[in-house]
Amino acid sequence: MGGSAGGALAAAVSNGGGLGLVGGGRGDRDWLDRELANVAARTSKPWGVGLLAWSVGVGTVEAALEHTPAAVMFSFGDPTLLAEPVRQAGVKLIVQVTDLDEARLARDIGADLIVAQGSEAGGHGGRRATLPFVPIVVDLVAPTPVLAAGGIADGRGLAAALALGAGGALVGTRFQASSEALVSHTITTAILEGKGEETERSRVLDIARGAPWPSQYPARSLRNAFLEEWRGREDALASDFAALDAYRAAATHDDPGVVPVWASEAIDLITDIPSATELVARLVAEAEDALERARNG
Repeated sequence: MGGSAGGALAAAVSNGGGLGLVGGGRGDRDWLDRELANVAARTSKPWGVGLLAWSVGVGTVEAALEHTPAAVMFSFGDPTLLAEPVRQAGVKLIVQVTDLDEARLARDIGADLIVAQGSEAGGHGGRRATLPFVPIVVDLVAPTPVLAAGGIADGRGLAAALALGAGGALVGTRFQASSEALVSHTITTAILEGKGEETERSRVLDIARGAPWPSQYPARSLRNAFLEEWRGREDALASDFAALDAYRAAATHDDPGVVPVWASEAIDLITDIPSATELVARLVAEAEDALERARNG
């Protein structure tokens, strides 16, 4: 959700009763300052900001903390050094993990909340499936609370997360298709029309974009013509400057044949574009219904 979960989206989630997170991604300072000021102006409820541990430095974290978030979340990489200013500020520390080594590290550095992300998630992630991964992490890091992430797009997924021992869910792709998300019409349309079997984990689009993501975190997106052309030829793509220039020119014009649409395997469940506030209420109501049905057999 880096770049697409701005202040308006985070505020709408918080106003609906969730914890809205601004997707700070790689920590562009101008974008962060604008969107963090935006969320603070739109809600009096708690909100947070998410950053990529492999990309940002302590200075970016300290700058984000000046906007007084209730929580800071780190994903993908070692958050040890980044966590220190968060703890010193008395702000809740959230760490997203994709394997058990990352879960142990998050526990050991004193994370207040750990997000166990399964490979069904849209965008970047690891290789563990959500269903078996979440309860393993719950047991490993107890009593630290855990959220489930990856392939959760409705209240039934939230109910399943609770049944797995998580305290809740972190939801991404479903909120990409909300009225407050900072995404183009091209992206929204692709999400509404996409199917889970049309998603694929790959490094091709990161290489094309010049995004230096660590190789252990491939990204799940909808397949497009560019990914199809270069699948399995990542090394060749990295050195084909003509192909890279052509990609970037096409991406500038939002060409659906090249632009990445990060999407989870649960994309089939996304059929409308409500406000994020409405989505929170819908997820909770659906989860309550699902749990009641399970209770009554």
